[in-house]
Amino acid sequence: MTAEYQRPPIKIALMGLGRAMFSEHYPVFKAHPSLFKVVAACDLVKERRDIVAKDFPECRMFRQFADMLDERDIDIVDIATCTNMHVKHALMSLKRGCWTLLETPMALTPDEAQVLRGQAQKSKNRLIVLQRGLFAPDFMLARQMMTDPRLGPIYQIRIRREDFVRRDDWQCVKRLGGGAAYYAMTDLVLQALRLLPTPPIQMWSELKRIASLGDAEDYVHVNLKTREQISADIEFNGGALPCEHSPSFEIRGERGVFKAQPGAAQGTLTTIDPNFHFPRRRSSVRTPPIRDMHEEFPIVTDTVSLPSNVAYGPTAFWKCIYDTVRTAAPFPLTLDESIEAVKFSHLMKKTSPYGSK
Repeated sequence: MTAEYQRPPIKIALMGLGRAMFSEHYPVFKAHPSLFKVVAACDLVKERRDIVAKDFPECRMFRQFADMLDERDIDIVDIATCTNMHVKHALMSLKRGCWTLLETPMALTPDEAQVLRGQAQKSKNRLIVLQRGLFAPDFMLARQMMTDPRLGPIYQIRIRREDFVRRDDWQCVKRLGGGAAYYAMTDLVLQALRLLPTPPIQMWSELKRIASLGDAEDYVHVNLKTREQISADIEFNGGALPCEHSPSFEIRGERGVFKAQPGAAQGTLTTIDPNFHFPRRRSSVRTPPIRDMHEEFPIVTDTVSLPSNVAYGPTAFWKCIYDTVRTAAPFPLTLDESIEAVKFSHLMKKTSPYGSK
């Protein structure tokens, strides 16, 4: 990796030392010192700052975000605070001219998202929203299969993410911006928008609380439909019992189905044999014969994999961050796409009887 990246590491400041930071961001910084150098960290809890100080002795520690932003030796601020503080903290960082990496969701309403967009434009487009789903191997497989002719005309996309967690943190409290419509669905909706051939024109949704200990939903079911009647059926379930879970992606076409399991770089394609064609016949209005109407036809099952040269997962995401900050390479996600995902999540919360309470 050091041979590939000859430029100096990105000097990164950490805002919010919680579960997301330590489980998903922090390990990357420790594993790739040639890409990232942690120079500052901010959190109200001293014990969490001490963890960073032990791993990065030269890192400066702060209790207040504004004080950390006074540091001049920062390239990018990594914000992983409470959802209802995302906009405030991102605005503060952008106004100081820092590259800003913001945990999803970027905002709780479309209006807030547009405020962020305006400040990002004033700050030389230095805002990046962390949408993990676009770098997931199962999603990349699904996107690859959308153009596979063996499926035939595609009529449905199914996206599932399932777990069983009795959440008792702020992510399950409505007044703090909690709820699966925000912490999970922006990623899944963004995946659906990337897969659908045209933008959806209809949406149906339902929200429920299954296992969460707070008052916010941990179950969201959404159906998006395009003008061509291609539907994306999306479900996040935080109350699914820990047994065999559904495939994370299913692409259904008139001649077959593709399925991928969560996090898998391989999937299964099951189709009617491409060399087989059904005999031509017409339906009849006459009294049908007393027989089974099923037909015999050959089925072919193939294993589908991502090409060996395709990078995916967290490492691919963080390399894109490095390239964008250090070499001005275009980031593979536009801010407008993240804003569109916020619009759908906000609409779910606003229109669902449970989410609007």
